[in-house]
Amino acid sequence: MAKNSDVTVIKKYANRRLYNTGTSTYVTLENLATMVKNNEEFVVQDAKTGEDITHAVLTQIIFEQENKGGQTLMPISFLRQLIRFYGDQMQMVVPSYLEQSMSAFAKEQEVFRETMTKTMGKTPIELMEAQVRRNTEMFRQAMAMFNPFVAGGSMPRDSQEAPSPHQAGGRESDELDAMRRQLAAMEKRLEALDHKKDE
Repeated sequence: MAKNSDVTVIKKYANRRLYNTGTSTYVTLENLATMVKNNEEFVVQDAKTGEDITHAVLTQIIFEQENKGGQTLMPISFLRQLIRFYGDQMQMVVPSYLEQSMSAFAKEQEVFRETMTKTMGKTPIELMEAQVRRNTEMFRQAMAMFNPFVAGGSMPRDSQEAPSPHQAGGRESDELDAMRRQLAAMEKRLEALDHKKDE
């Protein structure tokens, strides 16, 4: 696939065929997945209406990848939690949280790859454990950015060691529960204020 400097427009026709306007060829979802992996920017438009359907097509690519044989990226517990967020009060912040988390995770992976090539004297297991600790702390920090009720939206700087993945998962769940309770309490207070105004 030719790599273009600009964003490539992919046209999707009624027969579900995808046309790459940059290379003037028909492509498949697999070709688009390769373009994503190669950091090639593209948008997918409905050929008839011109509507941007990039989100739907990328979701379809993920669905196809998850259904391939072998290991999947998204565990069932994650998918269940994601479904629960639809219609939830937290739905509006989930996309930003996931985007920030994945971006930070990708940067951490680059650092990890560089470390693997440079570090001597450490076993791969030790390097992986250090990576898990960094990633756990990173996810906690990302969650704190979108949770104003946890430590004022910032993380304590005096902690010397990041928690284990099990500990972090438990704390994050507790923090979400606490935030939901506080949101519910705030709603009750607002309702009470509205009633007072009406009286």
